[in-house]
Amino acid sequence: MMATPKMLQIYVVALYFTSIGFIQSSRAFVPSSDRTFITSCRKQQQHQQQQLACRTSRVRHNVATNDPQLEEKFALTPPSKYPTQRGATVDSRQIIATGAGRQYLTAVRLSHILFASEELADASLHELRTASISFEELAQQISLCSETRDSGGTIGWVTLDDPDGTKNEHLDALFPPKARQQAVQITTKPGDIVLVESLRGFHLVQTVDVMADVRKMAHLKQRRRKKTDTSGGVMSGALSGMFSSKDTGKDLTYKLETMGCQMNLADSERIEGQLQSLGIRPLDSDDDTDPDVVVLNTCSIREHAESKVYSYLGPHAKRKREGEDVAIVVAGCVAQQEGEQLLRRVPEVDLVMGPQYANRLSDFFEDIANGNQVVATEATHIMEDSSKPRRQSKVCAWVNVIYGCNERCAFCIVPTTRGVEQSRPLESIVQEVEELVEQGYKEVTLLGQNIDAYGRDMIPKRKFSDLLRIVGSIPGLERLRFVTSHPRYMSMSVVEEILNTPSVCESIHIPFQSGSNKILASMGRGHTREKYLHIVDRIRSRLPDASITADVIVGFPGETEEDFQDSLRLMDEVKFDSVNTAAYSPRPNTPAAAWENQIPDDVKEDRLQRINLLVKQHAKERRERMVGKTVEVLVEERNVRVPTKVTGRTRHNYIVHFDGDIDALQGELVNVHVNSCGAFYLSGTRV
Repeated sequence: MMATPKMLQIYVVALYFTSIGFIQSSRAFVPSSDRTFITSCRKQQQHQQQQLACRTSRVRHNVATNDPQLEEKFALTPPSKYPTQRGATVDSRQIIATGAGRQYLTAVRLSHILFASEELADASLHELRTASISFEELAQQISLCSETRDSGGTIGWVTLDDPDGTKNEHLDALFPPKARQQAVQITTKPGDIVLVESLRGFHLVQTVDVMADVRKMAHLKQRRRKKTDTSGGVMSGALSGMFSSKDTGKDLTYKLETMGCQMNLADSERIEGQLQSLGIRPLDSDDDTDPDVVVLNTCSIREHAESKVYSYLGPHAKRKREGEDVAIVVAGCVAQQEGEQLLRRVPEVDLVMGPQYANRLSDFFEDIANGNQVVATEATHIMEDSSKPRRQSKVCAWVNVIYGCNERCAFCIVPTTRGVEQSRPLESIVQEVEELVEQGYKEVTLLGQNIDAYGRDMIPKRKFSDLLRIVGSIPGLERLRFVTSHPRYMSMSVVEEILNTPSVCESIHIPFQSGSNKILASMGRGHTREKYLHIVDRIRSRLPDASITADVIVGFPGETEEDFQDSLRLMDEVKFDSVNTAAYSPRPNTPAAAWENQIPDDVKEDRLQRINLLVKQHAKERRERMVGKTVEVLVEERNVRVPTKVTGRTRHNYIVHFDGDIDALQGELVNVHVNSCGAFYLSGTRV
């Protein structure tokens, strides 16, 4: 029977407002028992496909055009609502499009779903936005493209520099040139999904990944002193044998030091994955030789961070000055902050690399081996890993879900060093977690500087709570954690997912930074003391036993004793399970560093000591409620102080010590009766 316009309208409304539920179980989506909708969808696709032959291609409302008025009317993202004293642009697409990043993008990996009607494509885009179905499954179920349907819509890599279309002509039958050009004009950012039209029909196009020529984006400086190998090529340093035509047979080793937060720890795992993919092995702890490659992954959050970096580099720079072949790499936030200045301070350094290139280290090694110093700090889209990270734990793993931060807190250097927010595609995150579960990992922590912002930079926008639900439902994943939340964006939908998704742990890290409204306003935090306490009340109304941890700064410019007491009073009201404390330290390129109302160091130190005492008191009180109870513990490692004991953590993220054999218990979930506690640990007996 021929589908009527009324039937189509009823179907589209139903698709919008009912649970379609045909969701891939292997991707942690919920399967449905009623699949009549798919049959209806396919029938309408077949009918409408017959009408496409007489329809001419036109430009969709979200397709880039040469008309300035249309471009302004249909802007990709609304004007920023965030305070942006350090740069008005928070859209990574705009930043990369106006810098070297876009110039050196070489290809994008695309997938698509072909529809016969615009209405059905729009309705399906809505379902993809709400994460009620994966892009891959939707393509497999209803795409009209028979060539890509079985592969989940995979088109493959599309070369961007293709003025005459010859480089991509093999894709013309799948994804016609005009529509292809429109899609990449709209966005090259991974995770985005846009709608374009061709003579084949309507395409929902997803950018899966991006490829950039990072070597061209970097700045090279030729060293004056060169070393010529026996093959006649100009080579330099410990890496020369790796890229010369002659096999030196040298077994290269590396040593990596990591400073700072969980994001840096995760970046270091990716850096190590790159090193080992090149055949460079970690230097054994009992090896008394010096490493051939030294990597320092830096953090710039605290005062004197730069001095610590230069101090660490000193002995290795001395080795190079004395003629040893050693490659020196400085990565992370101080590298991004200092750039070429770091080479001027320590000329022996070979590579200065911002955190956005943590998974592209190997791309720069040939330039280093050829005698160049390399500085890679240009903004770019985040690319998926080309090699597997080398995980530091066999039980728990970090997974980045969003990079950068769009906030502009007056004390924080993160937006300067890690850039604007860039969310990873949901499908990439799910795939990484599934692979971790297959490898035997029991716990995953999702990472982001402002994790509640996940998806707001995407086309269309996504929600972090949907990501929690989908990842938390992956079969075999025992525990899921996430950090760090922001009071400005923390939503009850996240709390509901903690309540409803069994694997998501009842542990929330949400910094308050100060208990004084005056100081919070000076910091530019975007929330008040009252709003923070309201968030805590709402969390505990749904999760009364949840663990709540936080960060706080003392001695921020202009902080009086009364302001400090406000912070103590807030802590007394909440009684945090733990609080990371820090005395304010001025950081480069932050507004607060230039203010004249700085607090003397002795006052900051006094306040830090006092607040630490209260942190310890509350932590002990919170853990005392566990004494006499039996808790579930995920065993992670041997107790370093008492080898006959093992150490693990509860769902509340409390450390637990008890007698046990690490070889038998590592990675196991065991029940432990809590006998006693300290301020930051529990002690017990396995039951």
